[in-house]
Amino acid sequence: KTRDDAEAAVKKIFGMQLVTPQTGPEGKKVQRLLVEQGLAIEHEYYLGMLLDRATGRVTVMASTEGGMDIEEVAAKHPEKILKQAIDPATGWQDWQSRVLGKQLGLSGKVTNELAKFMRSLTRAYEDLDCSLLEINPLVTTKDGKVLALDAKINFDDNALYRHPELEEMRDPNEEDASELEAKKWDLSYIALEGNIGCMVNGAGLAMSTMDIIKFYGGQPANFLDVGGGATAEKVTAAFKIITSSPDVKAIFVNIFGGIMKCDTIAAGVIAAVKETGLKVPLVVRLEGTNVELGKKMLAESGLNITSAADMADGAQKVVAAAGGKK
Repeated sequence: KTRDDAEAAVKKIFGMQLVTPQTGPEGKKVQRLLVEQGLAIEHEYYLGMLLDRATGRVTVMASTEGGMDIEEVAAKHPEKILKQAIDPATGWQDWQSRVLGKQLGLSGKVTNELAKFMRSLTRAYEDLDCSLLEINPLVTTKDGKVLALDAKINFDDNALYRHPELEEMRDPNEEDASELEAKKWDLSYIALEGNIGCMVNGAGLAMSTMDIIKFYGGQPANFLDVGGGATAEKVTAAFKIITSSPDVKAIFVNIFGGIMKCDTIAAGVIAAVKETGLKVPLVVRLEGTNVELGKKMLAESGLNITSAADMADGAQKVVAAAGGKK
């Protein structure tokens, strides 16, 4: 390849809207390029490390179908995904590399290169507190080397206090603006592709809320856990984040008042609706401590708030308010 070829490739890629299964349909604008040395590739493989919740162990996954959409490979050809769990007492062992190499069709010097690569990879996963380390493609070259041509790394947010050097590398331009705003308010927020905004306390209840919305034919627009000590200001911030998406056609607030009392949430919801000038339908389901007082406050607020008797009732009402089944 010539210099002119390289310049043409840069002009084509730089500034383009890159759409992948990880970015969502809106994609991400390419703002940086990494230029690497060209290689004489013999074969491409997939290699990943992640925590397997079924076994409770970090698991190495590999496939001969490298350079492809691994989710598609796993869905259509699950037999092509190889797995080996790592014993936390011993760590990854060289014999496992030899077994993996044989399964991938490697032999001789290349298997030894794979063993060295795996020692470094598993050490990096542990030392950097990763939750996912994905190499796609991992390649073997014609001169017998094993190299990572691309890498995707997710770090455990709960362990980032140990890694200020990683925090310094954070690029806000690569993150969802709503998720960044949520972090400022200590809200657990993940944007999704539906049209029903959700505000819930507790991760388990938030997941159940999304499930029941789906069950009744709706599509959640987000995961949002306000936690156990939400103030009126925090609830208002949550509403602003949810309504910042033009796709949101209705909002479901689903709160179980334990540590957080229902009247406190009701006050926060009322203040948030008034401050944000909420334009979309709002369905609220309250249960738990001071629930009757909370419901009374909502009913007497004079605002267009629909109360729900229970979670199923709330899900059906919010799906209908958002335009029905999708």
